[in-house]
Amino acid sequence: MTQPENITVNGTTFALASLNDAARAHVASIQAVDAEIARLQLQLGIARTARNAYVGALMGSLPAPEAVQEQPE
Repeated sequence: MTQPENITVNGTTFALASLNDAARAHVASIQAVDAEIARLQLQLGIARTARNAYVGALMGSLPAPEAVQEQPE
């Protein structure tokens, strides 16, 4: 992942080259975390799609409402 030339924090823009090593390391960590969040959001979308498919399959395999008889209490 490439780092930007500038970074804006709380409305102030800094040249990445002007930051110390610790600050540049934090920028790299933030980028890594952002990439992981994006990956997890994609996985969540896949899981939600699968869940919806399973719900659809379940609905298709249930008896029609008029065929369901109430259980005596």
